Amino acid sequence: MNKKWRRFLCVWLLVFSLFLPGSTAAAEETAELSGVVSPSYVLMEPETGTVICGKEKDTRRSPASVTKIMTLLLIFDSLEKGSLSLEDTVTTSVYAKSMGGSQVYLEEGEIQSVETLIKCIVIASGNDASVAMAEHIAGSEQEFVKMMNDRAAGLGMKNTHFEDCCGLTDSDGHYTTAYDIALMSRELILKYPEVLEYSSVWMENITHVTRQGSKEFGLTNTNKLIRSYDGCRGLKTGSTSKAKFCLSAVAERDGLSLIAVVMAAPDSRTRQKDASALLDYGFSRCRLYEDPDPGAIGELKVKNGISETVPLEYEGVFRYVDTKGGDLSGITRKTAIPDEVEAPVKKGEAAGELIYMKDGKELGSIRILYGGSVRKAEYGDCLREVLDLICL
Repeated sequence: MNKKWRRFLCVWLLVFSLFLPGSTAAAEETAELSGVVSPSYVLMEPETGTVICGKEKDTRRSPASVTKIMTLLLIFDSLEKGSLSLEDTVTTSVYAKSMGGSQVYLEEGEIQSVETLIKCIVIASGNDASVAMAEHIAGSEQEFVKMMNDRAAGLGMKNTHFEDCCGLTDSDGHYTTAYDIALMSRELILKYPEVLEYSSVWMENITHVTRQGSKEFGLTNTNKLIRSYDGCRGLKTGSTSKAKFCLSAVAERDGLSLIAVVMAAPDSRTRQKDASALLDYGFSRCRLYEDPDPGAIGELKVKNGISETVPLEYEGVFRYVDTKGGDLSGITRKTAIPDEVEAPVKKGEAAGELIYMKDGKELGSIRILYGGSVRKAEYGDCLREVLDLICL
């Protein structure tokens, strides 16, 4: 085939591809995100977990201090379980003090509260504070890292393995992906939204109290988007020579939250620019539909149970994210439950679902659960019922 025919064929294939389903949307996305130069990124809507766009989102890379998102998640897990409180005190070990990289210069034997160390981690990315908390919770950083990997596995972070609690290592065995970072960021902000109160602080002072006396130390947020991007509330930056510049940024506008993850940006300025571009793209295109009040659902008949009916309840709130800027009016509901159910039934198990539709297309659903338990009627139950009728 000569050069003329090859050129003709390429042009014909390009024109033909524009008429393939989804090709227009893909072309628009490519055009709008052409300025994003970071090799790996993902944009996620956290309420639904919808991935709006991404590039090499499952490619394993070094995360640097973005690792600390998992460290913070385990800290807040411990707070929720009650094994830790914000007022508890933590003593800095010689090992924690020895951490290099970004630090808040804790001294060996220095005592700080858990809340102060959380601020040191999330605002100033203190490696020493991270290790001090890891040792306090698990006894050693090594044991804490095992907890980190277990938590990651539980979240479905299939391409993640941690070797330390702060991301200081440049080991090839310490890796994650843009998508996995979005997963752990989502878990942290949805389960513990109070973390955003810390991550949105621009500057704050802490007080070092050591044998040499007391002195103030200023914490400055490593995430510059806090000041430059409208609606940004966190979450964590990271950089090493191996990882380059990484960021998981959380922003909120008009009730819509987004997580933009950037990995391996060439410099901090590009990291910020790319995250901003991703967030702009999401806020310009995404619409969130919520249905907090789908109406009463009533009861379901129970056959051969000690009770004739069982109450029903909805599991949570239905949320749907449209990523194409479409019209979300005219959404309808359809209940899918049987006319009756055979006993026994157990509280919390699924009885059916409430399905949401638009223009004949299913958008999603929420489960309808049994609001109580009904055991199967036995001989003794039937006998008592007969006796009660006779006594009447």
